[in-house]
Amino acid sequence: MEDGPLRVALLTYRGNPFCGGQGVYVRQLSRALSDLGHHVEVFAGQPYPELVDAVTLTPVPSLDLYREPDPFRWPALREYRDLVDVLETATMVTGGFPEPLTFSLRARRLLAAHRHRFDVVHDNQTLGYGLLGLGRLGLPLVTTIHHPIQIDRQLELAAATGLRRWSKRRWYAFTRMQRRVARRLPRVVTVSEASRQQITTHLSVPPDRIDVVPIGVDTDRFRADPATPRVPGRLVTTASADVPLKGLVPLLEAVAKLRTERQVELVVVGSTRPGGAVAAAMRRYDLGGAVRFTGRLSETALIGELASAEVAVVPSLFEGFSLPVVEAMACATPVVATTAGALPEVAGPDGEAALLVPPGDGSALAAAIGRLLDDPPLRQRLGAAGRARVTASFSWRAAAARTVSSYRRVRAGREVAGC
Repeated sequence: MEDGPLRVALLTYRGNPFCGGQGVYVRQLSRALSDLGHHVEVFAGQPYPELVDAVTLTPVPSLDLYREPDPFRWPALREYRDLVDVLETATMVTGGFPEPLTFSLRARRLLAAHRHRFDVVHDNQTLGYGLLGLGRLGLPLVTTIHHPIQIDRQLELAAATGLRRWSKRRWYAFTRMQRRVARRLPRVVTVSEASRQQITTHLSVPPDRIDVVPIGVDTDRFRADPATPRVPGRLVTTASADVPLKGLVPLLEAVAKLRTERQVELVVVGSTRPGGAVAAAMRRYDLGGAVRFTGRLSETALIGELASAEVAVVPSLFEGFSLPVVEAMACATPVVATTAGALPEVAGPDGEAALLVPPGDGSALAAAIGRLLDDPPLRQRLGAAGRARVTASFSWRAAAARTVSSYRRVRAGREVAGC
C-alpha cells in the first residue's frame, strides 16, 4: 500500500469559497488528490468549502460567531453543546480569535473516533493544540503553512495606535499557540521558498522538515475571454481582508496620482472596513467615484473581472504565495506586483511576465501602472508571457503529486517530532 491510494483527512478551520485562499486551496487540492486516485474527506468549520462530488465533506460545526450579517454575535443558550463552545464564546468576548484552537479540539475528537479510516491527516494552517499527539493515535500529520501569521500581526501592530494596539495584540494571541505547535510538527508543506524562510525565522521549524509545493490554478477556467472586452483604464486587485498586509493604501495613493492625468477605475475584489485605513485613504484622495468594491465573488464573476481589466495589481507588503497573481496571469491580464515575499518567485523577474516595484511605494506603483496603460504592445507581451508561465509552472495536479510525496514521507516515520 506504500505506493497505493491514500485515505486523507484534510482539515480546514474555515473554508470560505469566496473570500481568502483557504477555501480555494482546499477545493482545488482535494479535487486534484481525488483525480490522482486518493480518497479525500474534508473536515471543515463554517463557512464550509465548496467541493467536487468525489470529495466528502464532514462538517465540524462551530458557533459561527463571525458570520454575516451579525459578526461577533452572542449565541443563544440553546446553541451551546459542550465546554468547547463555552471556550469559543469566552475567547471571542475577551477580544481573542478562538477558531484555530476550538476547531482543532473538535477535529481531534472526530478523528480519534474514526482513526482507522485514514492513513494521513493534512491540516490547512490550523496549528491548534488539539492536533498534537495525533501520531500516537496512528494518524501521521502533515500541515500546510501558507505563511506565518506573525507577519500579519507585525504589520497590523505597526499601523495601530492607542487601544487598537492592545486589541490587535489580544486578537493575535492565537499565534503563540501556532508557534508552539509548529515547532512540534513532523512535516510542513509551504507554497514558496520565501515562506519557507519565514516559517524557519518566525516559527523555528527546521528547514529540513519543510517541503515547498507551489499551488496552482485551473487554466481551463481562468483564461482570457474574447467575448469580454478589456475596459480602458480599468485596474483590478484582490484584497481578501482590509488589512495593511494587502497594501491597498499605497495602491489608492497610486490611483490618485494616475487620476491627475488620465481616467482610471480600480476594481477591488473584496470589501472595505468602515472607519479603517482604506476608508480614510478613500476620503483623503477623494476616490469615491473611482473605486468599486465587489465584495465576495463567485469564481465565474472573478474571472470576468480579471478578464475585463487592462492591468491587475498586487500591491501586498508580504505574500507567502499569491493566487491573485497566478489567476490574473492565467487570464492573460498583465500584472504589476511588488517585490515582497514570494511575489518575485510567482511572477518571475521584473519585465519578463510582470512589472515589479518595491512594496509600500505608491509612486512606483503609479509609474508601473501608467507605463502599462500607455503601451498596448507591452500589455499584450506581458499578458501572453504570464499565461505561458502559469501553464508551465502552476498546476494543481503537480501540487497534489508533490503533496502526496510529503504524506508518504511522514507515514514512513522518518521524521522525529512531537506529533
